[in-house]
Amino acid sequence: MAAMSYLRIDVGTILRFCAAAVSLLSLSAASRSTFAQIPAAEPRPAIIVSGSVRNSTGEPVADALVFFEEKATAAALETKTKPDGSFSFLTLRPGSYTVRAEKAGSTPATASLLLSLGDKKQINLLLEPARQVPAASSGASKTDSSAAAMQFDDKPNFTVAGVTDWTNVGGHGSDTKLRTSESLARETRALKPGEPTDGPASATDTARAADSHRLAGDRAERSSDPLAAVREYEQAVRLNPSEENYFAWGTELLLHRAIKPAAQVFEKGTTAHPKSARMLAGLGAALYASGSYDDAARRLCAASDLQPADPTAYLFLGKMEKAAPDPLPCAAEKLARFAHDQPTNALANYYFAVSVWKRAQRNENPQYLRKCELLLQAAIAADPKLDSAYVYLGMVYAARANFAQAIETYKKAVQINPQSTEAHYRLSQAYKRVGEEEKSEQELQLYKQADKTETAAIEQQRREIRQFLIILKDQPQASAPQPEKQR
Repeated sequence: MAAMSYLRIDVGTILRFCAAAVSLLSLSAASRSTFAQIPAAEPRPAIIVSGSVRNSTGEPVADALVFFEEKATAAALETKTKPDGSFSFLTLRPGSYTVRAEKAGSTPATASLLLSLGDKKQINLLLEPARQVPAASSGASKTDSSAAAMQFDDKPNFTVAGVTDWTNVGGHGSDTKLRTSESLARETRALKPGEPTDGPASATDTARAADSHRLAGDRAERSSDPLAAVREYEQAVRLNPSEENYFAWGTELLLHRAIKPAAQVFEKGTTAHPKSARMLAGLGAALYASGSYDDAARRLCAASDLQPADPTAYLFLGKMEKAAPDPLPCAAEKLARFAHDQPTNALANYYFAVSVWKRAQRNENPQYLRKCELLLQAAIAADPKLDSAYVYLGMVYAARANFAQAIETYKKAVQINPQSTEAHYRLSQAYKRVGEEEKSEQELQLYKQADKTETAAIEQQRREIRQFLIILKDQPQASAPQPEKQR
């Protein structure tokens, strides 16, 4: 009897397996039918990377080896430059790549690229002669001039190898934060020395030679030759590591998106000139561009302590606070001092209000909203044309669900600045909350138009500023990332 029971169970199991098999076969047939209806994928647009290799005098380098390597897989293509120094590569795979040029007797030049489908990138690589170590001279005299030239003995671990078009290399975070970092770079370059930091001007031959190199760098930058400019600025620092020379070198690197080298130069500059507020501001701008938001804020806070009456550091800090993902350390304290010490300064009240607003979003404390409202009203009283203050004031009203007042406030911002993308967008959202769908759609279309115009202007500005190609010295080549283990 037990055997018969066992047999019945076994037959039942077999029947269930058979039913499952039939079901799977049916699914397989249906899948084949479905997939057969899917058209073949369209050809992927090719990615083209081309450029040229030149020597330090600007002449083309023929027969140089050029490698094109995908970082993720370490797969590489290789070619030689033509008589005019040109080369070209084609790929169908988007991702991060390295282009490296080599030739005997020269220091290799490397560039990193982030490529998307359809990109056409043009880069120029510079091969410099390999440096020869000069023999030591036992009879060298240690004059004051030579001592000044040897002050810069802690050499940077980077080389500017060439320039390329804007590729977003060196940027961190969202486009809003990238735009902020670019704005800070331009404003850093315009900073003038606040107070003397180097004592009386030096009249030595070395100092005069350094001044000559710095002025040559200024001329080269105005002539759209940033590669020559950055080398002149570096030479000026090597001859005379003054505050002015350090600052010129650092801002040139920052302006052309050599973020890490700029931070390194500003770091050395702040060590050599600890009382220079603009050097700290430059370091803060470079750290912010690299994604080190908290460290950047601390440098700006220190700069504001050096010159509390100068608005520069506060304005930099306020822009960083507005764009950063989280409240920045010491920002609220320093921006509060700015608003307290300069109560009729519209931007002082505005940026402190921005800081208070960010904390109000975290704490949901009505007192924060009231403080923010008062600061924004003070900013508008000081500058009735400050459209961004109206936008934030409308946000305060919207947070209280007072959408009618928010709409009127946003409309004032749009009247002042019809191209304000944020004002149009928030006005669209406010109209939607009160059920005015047609007006909401109109504002949304105006937002899209303004955003398209603004983006085009920024892209044009980016194309006009060429990026430096950087070689980091004394660092191992990055290896291809390994796949994660299955968990």
